[in-house]
Amino acid sequence: MSSLTPTARVILGMLKLGVGTGYEIKKVIDFSTRFFWTASYGQIYPELKRLRKAGLVRAEEDPRGKVKRTVYSLTPKGEEALHEWLTDNQDVLFEIRDESLLRLFFGDVLSREELIANLRMQEQLFEQVLQRFREIEVDAKEGVAEGRVYPYVALQYGLEFITWARDWYAERAGRLEAGEELVQLEDDEAAGGKPGLGPAR
Repeated sequence: MSSLTPTARVILGMLKLGVGTGYEIKKVIDFSTRFFWTASYGQIYPELKRLRKAGLVRAEEDPRGKVKRTVYSLTPKGEEALHEWLTDNQDVLFEIRDESLLRLFFGDVLSREELIANLRMQEQLFEQVLQRFREIEVDAKEGVAEGRVYPYVALQYGLEFITWARDWYAERAGRLEAGEELVQLEDDEAAGGKPGLGPAR
């Protein structure tokens, strides 16, 4: 079981890819993994200090003129910790935080019109994300030519998932607009329902 914190995992991975400073790590995260695994400056810099103290990274001062700049790289111990985490199949964290999906979960307290508005809003949001992913795809393809294959593979997952999600919200909104119910249970299924969870509108 890996002892790395969630922030340490992305930092070590970025260092392995050659991203050397805290600023650069944040910049690359914002352009890539933030859609599924993010980190703030307030997390990155303290974590770099902890990783250095633990012997997982080394630091070298590399100023640019009068600007202080610290470049980090993995130590052999850090390389080992990264590989241990990447190959750990016993302790994989799965978490999704999606406010629109949470709103949908509580949709029974909204009117049909309000539900449709929320669904259409989410459809538009996914369309915007999809456009952003297509912009990122240009750089991801260039990375493949330079030997970085799997960032693009992860992006392909994102493209396919976001396309599916956009279409899912559009289809549900269309059905509600047409006056359809989103869920219809057989009598025996309805009788076995759990209290407190009513049918969708």
